[in-house]
Amino acid sequence: MNPFPYSDSNKRYHTLDYYFRKKYHSKVFKVSLNAGFTCPNIDGKVGYGGCIYCSKSGSGDFAGNKEKPLEEQFNEGKEILHKKWKSAKYIGYFQAHTNTYAPLRELKEKYESILSLDNVVGINIATRADAIEDDVLDYLEKLNQNTDVTIELGLQTIHEKTSNLINRCHSLSCFVDMVRKLRKRNLPVVVHIINGLPYEDKKMMLETVSFLNKLDIQGIKIHMLHILKDTPLERIYQEKKFPLLSKADYVDIVCSQLEILRKEIVIHRITGDPKVEDLIEPHWLEKKFSVLNEIDKTLAKRNTYQGFQSSILNYVRRSIDEHVKEKDIVIDATVGQGKDTVYLSNKVKKGHVFGFDIQKEAIDMAGKKISLNNVTFFVKSHDTMIETLPEYKRKISLILFNLGYFPKGDKSITTKWDTTKKAILQSFSLLHPKGKLLIVVYPGHKEGKKESEEIIKFLTHSHYDYQIFRNTNNSLAPYLIEIENKDNSELVESK
Repeated sequence: MNPFPYSDSNKRYHTLDYYFRKKYHSKVFKVSLNAGFTCPNIDGKVGYGGCIYCSKSGSGDFAGNKEKPLEEQFNEGKEILHKKWKSAKYIGYFQAHTNTYAPLRELKEKYESILSLDNVVGINIATRADAIEDDVLDYLEKLNQNTDVTIELGLQTIHEKTSNLINRCHSLSCFVDMVRKLRKRNLPVVVHIINGLPYEDKKMMLETVSFLNKLDIQGIKIHMLHILKDTPLERIYQEKKFPLLSKADYVDIVCSQLEILRKEIVIHRITGDPKVEDLIEPHWLEKKFSVLNEIDKTLAKRNTYQGFQSSILNYVRRSIDEHVKEKDIVIDATVGQGKDTVYLSNKVKKGHVFGFDIQKEAIDMAGKKISLNNVTFFVKSHDTMIETLPEYKRKISLILFNLGYFPKGDKSITTKWDTTKKAILQSFSLLHPKGKLLIVVYPGHKEGKKESEEIIKFLTHSHYDYQIFRNTNNSLAPYLIEIENKDNSELVESK
């Protein structure tokens, strides 16, 4: 079962196709157009020569012929798509160069000539953060009230050193300011980024996505850097032969980026799509569907999806999904609000869940959420598990602790290290030889910080292997400790 909510296929990310079908109840295609614009870092307003990777067509290699009227370009593109999808709808995609870099009168004429065509439901406008004047912003805001207008901004990277190298010619603060202006006017924003830019490593590429994830953006395009003939990038590459990403590296980075991105963000593109006859490197991009398939396979193998890193509980549920079977017996050692208990109950439909909590209020609340008759609650501390369930020694498949306090109860009542330690020791008497212990630790309060430190110290001096999973660099955020019961011995501290 695919755990990602914005999908009705094997895709574990929010595809543009899914977004269009849910919004328009129809197949929707983007028809690429070349409106004959130039760019402010080509004509000298902010720079010359353009971005070093940009082709002569201004990254509009599959757009129409600029010598032809826009309506003719659109109809030619539409006819190709219409052969397969008779009842499709269309987005006019102003793709080549900078499509807001002209007087308002000219922009209105070109945009509205496409919007007037049959079955066109909106336009996408590719542009730069430094090339949208206030009068254009005001016009786009009004236009968006009657049709769908989406603005695509080229960022490529948040790192200024790389930005200077690629000749982007605008700052990160300029980009952020334009995103805010567009969103203030309720205009959707799609951001273009490039993986594999010269001398950037995986960490830097993930930093770009982490930064964007905190902004109010609605979509993203992820490209692989490709070197095209007759570009400044080709000359640099021939001279310096800087390293390029392999397909495996690219897939790994994209999957890690998707795991960071909020699930609502629509993925408009997930790989590059160069013209083969102009491509210098990398040639693995010529097999686009192979790249897409590898991304799907890698996410499935990791058992992750877009937005996976948004909560440490996603890590917990992945462990439960991979380990727990339908007939297993499991323990929720800290019932709390009952969310974990409900999840476990649904996983072991033919098995059983035992739930422990010292607060009757928590038990009562959790009990109202349970739909199956396979849960037994105990208003007891988790350090009484052995005396409460002596007949279940070596029979439990998984024990889950979510340490801290009951969010909707008295927050002064928290789990304590002395009882938690006893409960952990008892857990390995109850777990069967291949059982698993999951401990979610919350160091964001005084007792939780002490618990966190003592658990790590305790496990460091035990003979058990453990893994720690974090979804953030925030040292006070919850994290997961996962311990596997690899043999029949109980957990003991080394002397």
